[in-house]
Amino acid sequence: MPDTRLTRARQLVSEQGWAALLVTPGSDLVHLTGYEAMPLERLTCLVLPARGEPTLIVPRLERPAAEEAPVRLVDYPDGVDFIRVLADTLAVRTGTVGVVDAMPAAHLVPAQRLLPEVRWEVAGRALAPLRAVKTAAEIAELTSAGSAIDHVHRRMHQWLRPGRSEAEVAADIAVAVRDAGHARTDFVIVASGPNAASPHHTSGPRVIEPGDAVVVDIGGTMPSGYCSDCTRTYVVGPSAPPGFAEMYAVLQEAQRAAVAAVRPGVPAEAVDAAARDHIAAHGYGELFVHRTGHGIGLDTHEEPYIVTGNAEPLVAGTTFSIEPGIYRPGAYGARIEDIVVCTPSGARRLNTTSTDLVHL
Repeated sequence: MPDTRLTRARQLVSEQGWAALLVTPGSDLVHLTGYEAMPLERLTCLVLPARGEPTLIVPRLERPAAEEAPVRLVDYPDGVDFIRVLADTLAVRTGTVGVVDAMPAAHLVPAQRLLPEVRWEVAGRALAPLRAVKTAAEIAELTSAGSAIDHVHRRMHQWLRPGRSEAEVAADIAVAVRDAGHARTDFVIVASGPNAASPHHTSGPRVIEPGDAVVVDIGGTMPSGYCSDCTRTYVVGPSAPPGFAEMYAVLQEAQRAAVAAVRPGVPAEAVDAAARDHIAAHGYGELFVHRTGHGIGLDTHEEPYIVTGNAEPLVAGTTFSIEPGIYRPGAYGARIEDIVVCTPSGARRLNTTSTDLVHL
């Protein structure tokens, strides 16, 4: 698989008119080589020329970990000027070089100084199509990730109850995410009562009370490297806050409308509009403060972004979240998030737990 991906990436380098592409540690390097490099102050960099042999530059002490990468290796010992090693490997003094978004400034700026005639270009948007459309194997891994995080949401009644703090609940969930099969827990948001009106709330000392609406947004990375991400909103006890059930019903309808809008050829912004227009039509438009979704794969957030202004058409095989939210400051909030895959016939949800409001 990495050989095929390298071939596609080299075609992209040629199509962009670049002399080469530089890929430093991160998901792009994993995608292209299978090598999950440790981010260090030392340079690790794949040099992918339009012509010539791909080369992975690594610190000598990291070479054993990089041996299985399907490219030529060049290593260097500590004390060597690795920016000059990069310049020598790159072997260009003019033209344009694409650079992944994750390349540290501490490495890029010295390279720019050493090669002043080279034009440097951020490569993220150009590289996005290489990862946006998933293979059947990748979709299977994301399906497994979705199933694993669903299992955690099904256990929420074990932890989410009055008298416990958000932080205590979040700690239990973090363990459960790993127990469900993830290699690591990436994030746990437990936002209760008025804190639920903050979409990226940090779980804290607030004690959960009867009648609280609680937003629980959780995700992790599976051993395969593929990510999960799912949000459900719960009410603690039999009674929701005044007006909350009506608001939640609008949100659920909006989320379903966005899922139903997904199909190949539809602009990403049209899926956002399907949710946003429904929420606005019911008087909550100003309370929906973020985009409707983001792509997911080796990163939790990647292309395509389901947002106003993104007119790129969806393609079968793209995977992304559908997660509208409504947030009433000082009172409560709610969000519903599923990961979906765009198929030739529409969206298929990779999260299969109910989106109905759950009372715990």
